[in-house]
Amino acid sequence: MVNNRTSEATTTAVSSNGTPPKACAGCGGKIADRFLLYSMDRYWHTRCLKCSCCQAQLGEIGTSCYTKSGMILCRNDYIRLFGSSGACSACGQSIPASEMVMRAQGSVYHLKCFTCATCRNRLVPGDRFHYINGTIFCEHDRPSGLLNGHLNPLQNNPLQSSPMLPDQKVC
Repeated sequence: MVNNRTSEATTTAVSSNGTPPKACAGCGGKIADRFLLYSMDRYWHTRCLKCSCCQAQLGEIGTSCYTKSGMILCRNDYIRLFGSSGACSACGQSIPASEMVMRAQGSVYHLKCFTCATCRNRLVPGDRFHYINGTIFCEHDRPSGLLNGHLNPLQNNPLQSSPMLPDQKVC
């Protein structure tokens, strides 16, 4: 096919149905293969649409893929990273695929729902917390009767490390 709109003639490869070949969203190359994939409003070589975690070729393992936080994921890795139900463990409402989450012991939470059960303060990445029987407590509100009647206070200097208790986690 010759483009007559410019002063130079340019040639473009044409597929058997008369349309120009598509560019692959993965590698940027032209797709001249017999089969191609269309996902997320883009075209892909079958070998280029891969799970960001396990590198499985998504066209070979199923008919769906998931995307969140800039990652393209197979179903198994999406469930592993973001939970199976898609619902917040605290409020039970659904979590949109585009929303960031907090995780604890396999449970998934909205950022606003990841709070201490006692003081209701929101916990943020880097905060220490206790996860006891599915309930989240900040480091100051951990039920004291659960560890021989006392809780070792954390040191006031956040730059010094302090020993973590068996049920204590870091966001």
